Amino acid sequence: MRRVSDKSVRNDTVLYEHREPGIALLTLNRPDRLNAWTGELAVRYFALLDQAAADPAVKVIVITGAGRGFCAGADMDALQAVSGRAAEPADMTARRGPHETTLIPKPVIAAVNGACAGVGMVIALMCDIRFAATNAKFTTAFSRRGLVAEYGMSWILPRLVGTARAFDLLYSGRVILGDEAARMGLVNEAVAQESVLDHALAYAGELATLASPTSMAVMKRQVYSDWNSSLPQATAAAIELMNASLRRPDLQEGVASFLQKRSPNFGHVDPKA
Repeated sequence: MRRVSDKSVRNDTVLYEHREPGIALLTLNRPDRLNAWTGELAVRYFALLDQAAADPAVKVIVITGAGRGFCAGADMDALQAVSGRAAEPADMTARRGPHETTLIPKPVIAAVNGACAGVGMVIALMCDIRFAATNAKFTTAFSRRGLVAEYGMSWILPRLVGTARAFDLLYSGRVILGDEAARMGLVNEAVAQESVLDHALAYAGELATLASPTSMAVMKRQVYSDWNSSLPQATAAAIELMNASLRRPDLQEGVASFLQKRSPNFGHVDPKA
């Protein structure tokens, strides 16, 4: 696998950049169409996600958009081409799903720099952490196109904002700005548009420098799996995972670095964790 440092690898629809300390930056790159989603873009996007997930030098993944938009949803020309009885959802997603970011054992952060609609909104919400520009425009858009809550939106949206707000955003397809998105919990924080990517990268850098990759991988699995567990089940599973963490070298390194007042030097994700 080829690794680059602070240099873009260009392939039309998505850019891939490796930034120290251990950040993979994926940039949706159709700025003339507000990075609207196509099957071609999907192929490249998921290939680069796979690359970042497999690279042990990558500790955190950041996803953003080029130009004024994050992803304005499905490209209308591409959507029209797959409409009708012979349409296959896989035509737009390369037979993959936006939910796959939830399965990557690394933090995935969205830097929503502008328009974020439809499948683009699903992509953002399936990230673990979301930062948005204060003037970024969010809309589910599905009801206004004769579509449904696509690609797991009906699963993730109410978990983030509650059932009532989820129905509002899905039924109405209304546009909300980054500030409102932050207030309702759709994103973690809204910042100035010119700062959103730098803010996300700075946060990613802190995770890559200070947090154990194995701890983050286990925590991510806990959060997503425990949504479907009872409290006693989640507690019992956490005790087993905690006992396993006590036997890993990351604990000794975490304690030593704290006592020595230095940054920790954690290893890669433990595949047995």
